[in-house]
Amino acid sequence: MIDTRRLRTLQAVADHGTVTAAAAALHLTPSAVSQQLAALEHEVGHRLFVRDGRGVHLTAVGKIMLGHADEVLAQLERARAEVADYTTGAAGEVTAACFATAISAVLAPAITALRVSAPRLQVRVRDAEGDQSLTMLLDGEADVAIAVEYRGAPDDRRLSRVSLYAEPFDLVLPEAHPLTGRDAPLAALGDQTWIGPYPGNPVHDVIAFACERAGFTPRFAHCSDDFRAVVALVAAGAGVALVPRLALRDMALRGVAVRHVPGPERRVFAAVRRGAEHHPLLRPLLDTLRDLTASFTPDSGDPERC
Repeated sequence: MIDTRRLRTLQAVADHGTVTAAAAALHLTPSAVSQQLAALEHEVGHRLFVRDGRGVHLTAVGKIMLGHADEVLAQLERARAEVADYTTGAAGEVTAACFATAISAVLAPAITALRVSAPRLQVRVRDAEGDQSLTMLLDGEADVAIAVEYRGAPDDRRLSRVSLYAEPFDLVLPEAHPLTGRDAPLAALGDQTWIGPYPGNPVHDVIAFACERAGFTPRFAHCSDDFRAVVALVAAGAGVALVPRLALRDMALRGVAVRHVPGPERRVFAAVRRGAEHHPLLRPLLDTLRDLTASFTPDSGDPERC
């Protein structure tokens, strides 16, 4: 018999690359994780990991077991969903991990709507930038993740996804910039100093890809994952930026000019662990998010404001 808790440990070590990081995600000690792995290897009868410097990587048998672990744990999620469907009436608590802009744009309105449609459902919110929400979801720290698609993202078979909305980016320039008075193509900004999120944030990747398609690699001199800080730096004349439109909503935008830029989009989706998509505590939230974004048009107001 293989202990399913050890399969979850296998997933965590494969995800995080080190025993220490996996232990932190699982709220265990590194010693406990090592013991779980050793016991799983004993149960399987083969080595599953090989140490590589400070980290570990899967052996061929480890990769086989990881694939089965994904299937087994997804089936357990389905079992929990069916039992919950039978025994409850959608009363309880779920944790949603989400980046700040989507919290205000879609998650907070969804919570308001759920007070009427599912009053016994409580949603706890965790602010998670970039794709951290997916890590929280897979680590069991969240039940629902709202995240951003990005180039090269793996198609993780452990997740069930619901597309929510696509949000355009706007170009933000200092108000005295020579290009503020006309619609300049993105290619005209190849020699500019750029301001944007840190590498690793999916928005950074979307911006870099848009610039690459325009024929240049952006030179990021300043980095912040806070778009208010990004716009403040633009207003100070520190550079130019591409900012998701919803992030500009409700900003005063003093000292800057905002222009439409065709092409780049931030595509936002909700995800749950595969097998849990019909759980009675998750289904109302997913359905409400989908309903709210069915005709959703992100708009920061007048794109020509200064």
